[in-house]
Amino acid sequence: MQTNSEDYGPRDLVGYGPNPPKPKWPGGAKIAISLVLNYEEGSEHTPVNGDKVTETLASELGPGVTPHIGQRDVNMESLYEYGSRAGVWRILRLFKEKAIHCTAYAVGQALEMNKQVGQALKEGGHEFASHGWRWIDRSSWTENEEEDNVRKTIKAITDASGAPPKGWYYGMASPRSRSLVARVFREEGIPLEYWCDDYSDDLPHWIPMPGGKSDEGLLVIPYALDTNDYKEATYLGFITPDAFFQYLKAAFDELYVEGEAGSPKMLSIGLHCRIIGRPARLAGLRMFIDYVQAKEGVWFAKREEIAELWKNQFPYQSK
Repeated sequence: MQTNSEDYGPRDLVGYGPNPPKPKWPGGAKIAISLVLNYEEGSEHTPVNGDKVTETLASELGPGVTPHIGQRDVNMESLYEYGSRAGVWRILRLFKEKAIHCTAYAVGQALEMNKQVGQALKEGGHEFASHGWRWIDRSSWTENEEEDNVRKTIKAITDASGAPPKGWYYGMASPRSRSLVARVFREEGIPLEYWCDDYSDDLPHWIPMPGGKSDEGLLVIPYALDTNDYKEATYLGFITPDAFFQYLKAAFDELYVEGEAGSPKMLSIGLHCRIIGRPARLAGLRMFIDYVQAKEGVWFAKREEIAELWKNQFPYQSK
């Protein structure tokens, strides 16, 4: 069965306009904070995984770094290995200390390569959402290859967490990806509750379910690339823990004011084990958590919790 490669339709430049919906977050919270932990380590470009080139994304080595061709870049590999060997454990200790939960954007292959991480996420009560089978550019995959990898990802997350993922985030999606993933979920007999390859808003919104029934919608829960430690991985990024903290604080403060005025929003914060898991960088995240936990009306929410609340308060209405 072929997938429509242009399932997105026309662009929506209007959105909610000047009158966004006003969600009632639990306990009358003024803001919902979604902490997202990207677990990718081991699934990046490397000849060990059969790739012709090495990884350069998130390089801490500055400008001018080029991938190795046909041979391993063991230094780059070790930067990623830090995330699975040390960084993830430091992050999970902080979450446990602060009694908060995250949504893990989990790469299927990465989970299979370090089963202890999946077990720790499960025992810690964190959510597993899919980040695809590998953390690489998928644009060269055939449709059959992508479909096979979607199924492998669902299985890897089910094996690690005991249940299939409810949400999906590629990070490098193609125009066909959304409809392809939706179709595979239907064929597997499991619901696709939400989609996150979107940066267009501060609140969730509905779209028609690709290939679904006329009365069936797919909830889009937008992600964010600015309130994201990925900027710390480049020479142009956040240099100090204070800089990371101040940027997150500024985003929080503005959205908190909107919430106090009766228009609550959502703040997504993207984290990576090999980046925020470094001691000095974690210090910035700790500062932010301490700051917001001292405020009233803050809801740390897993994305599945946001999805459930939105469906109850703002159910899908077919056009």
